[in-house]
Amino acid sequence: MANLKNAAKKARQADKRRTRNIHAKSTLRTAIKKVRVAIEGTDLSAAQTALKEAVKTIDHYASKGVMHKNTASRTVARLSKAVHTLSQAA
Repeated sequence: MANLKNAAKKARQADKRRTRNIHAKSTLRTAIKKVRVAIEGTDLSAAQTALKEAVKTIDHYASKGVMHKNTASRTVARLSKAVHTLSQAA
């Protein structure tokens, strides 16, 4: 437990941020997983819809600093490439 007033405030802030980041990372992983599951199921329309939602989610959390912008860009590129490959195969 913090002994100083400012240390106690920092601990509260860190706890809030940690809770928010846990939720955000879980949401990110779920969005990415939905795209990958649709790709594995070779369902093109579901994959495209899931990709659109995933890109929106990834960009949002990248702008908030939960995910680095380059990591977000790389993830979007890989998912887009996979969906594009699926559309070429169909």
